[in-house]
Amino acid sequence: MFLHERTGAAALKAMAAAGRKVMDPARVFAVMDHIVATRDRANHPTEVPGGEAFITETREAARAAGITLFDVDDPDQGITHVISPELGIVLPGLTLIAPDSHTCTQGAFGAFAWGVGSSEAEHAMVTGALRMQRPKAMRVTFDGALAAGVTAKDMALHLLAAHGAAGGQGFVVEFAGEAVRALDMEGRMTLCNMATEFAAVGAIVAPDAVTRSYLQGRRYAPDPLPAWSDLVTDDGASFDAEIIIDANAIRPMVSWGTSPEHSIAVDDAVPAGPDHAHDYIGLTPGASIAGIPIDAAFLGSCTNARLSDLRAAAAVLRGKHVAPGVTALAVPGSRAVKRAAEAEGLDTVFIDAGFEWRDSGCSLCFYAGGEGFTPGSRVISSTNRNFQGRQGPSIRTHIASPATVAASAIAGVIAAA
Repeated sequence: MFLHERTGAAALKAMAAAGRKVMDPARVFAVMDHIVATRDRANHPTEVPGGEAFITETREAARAAGITLFDVDDPDQGITHVISPELGIVLPGLTLIAPDSHTCTQGAFGAFAWGVGSSEAEHAMVTGALRMQRPKAMRVTFDGALAAGVTAKDMALHLLAAHGAAGGQGFVVEFAGEAVRALDMEGRMTLCNMATEFAAVGAIVAPDAVTRSYLQGRRYAPDPLPAWSDLVTDDGASFDAEIIIDANAIRPMVSWGTSPEHSIAVDDAVPAGPDHAHDYIGLTPGASIAGIPIDAAFLGSCTNARLSDLRAAAAVLRGKHVAPGVTALAVPGSRAVKRAAEAEGLDTVFIDAGFEWRDSGCSLCFYAGGEGFTPGSRVISSTNRNFQGRQGPSIRTHIASPATVAASAIAGVIAAA
């Protein structure tokens, strides 16, 4: 189980006030990720008004409970769904919860991972269990192979565009098929991350040799690793619902409206949709999405801020520069990712291209007060949500892959890599 500073103190303090203790502190981890500053953190741990209280109270409560804490200045600090896999905390066959809707990211490892509320978190810490109604099962199969330049983020947006933001409601989704098997673990995490935007309870990918290779030697992973070979769907198994997608037909995607289901290929025209979405985003049906001017580009979040994401963006940016007037930020998903990127010289690529190179955290994936984009800005973002105000007051967000974010930052308009 993971806690973060936005909700962790509430659960821990309520538990302590009731005179209850964590049943097994070794199974509970806390991290500072949601409201930590990603610039000048040594002097200002948060830029969110009142944020220091969240950090201080979570720190004190975590220490009192005896659970593992990845604090603001910890070398292993980072976004929950980034550091759990890179430390080998999530493993095939485990159940893992956190008071965060994108916990489903970690189902990429063959775990059942889902988001809960603070009261459920408290109950789980005390009892080691949660009661829930058994979810229905859905299989989403991506047949065929992805074209060059098409990513897991494009797969997720394609699914959402075709089947809607409520298409997975009540289901745990198993992602399967040739295109899923061809993804590395970071791509699988991106795909599973977006399952909550599909309204799914969670998502899962059966563990295989790719999973084992990723987990080998991770700090919390067992040595030797179990086989995990039985954690697969039986041939001929039935599902409550099935979706089959031709992976060959997927193109680089970008959102046009105020829901991830409002997504189209970058070379398509804006379709007719809800009036409120068109009014907020400022685009009319029939307009080409490519060429729409942007004010900012954001590369980060639990969806797309791992090393492979930074590499993909850097490959587009190398030798080029962000367009005049465009604000661009690169925020690694963890301090380990940041160190690895800097060891490869990726930080220099970003800085030379005109990006700000930040410390790790959730940053401007969402707006919590404090730092923000200029109101009314149009932002191309590698994040997961684009509802009204998600990245700040009147901010118009277009979600896309890291490569598309980088290409758009250079062009100064929405553009495919």
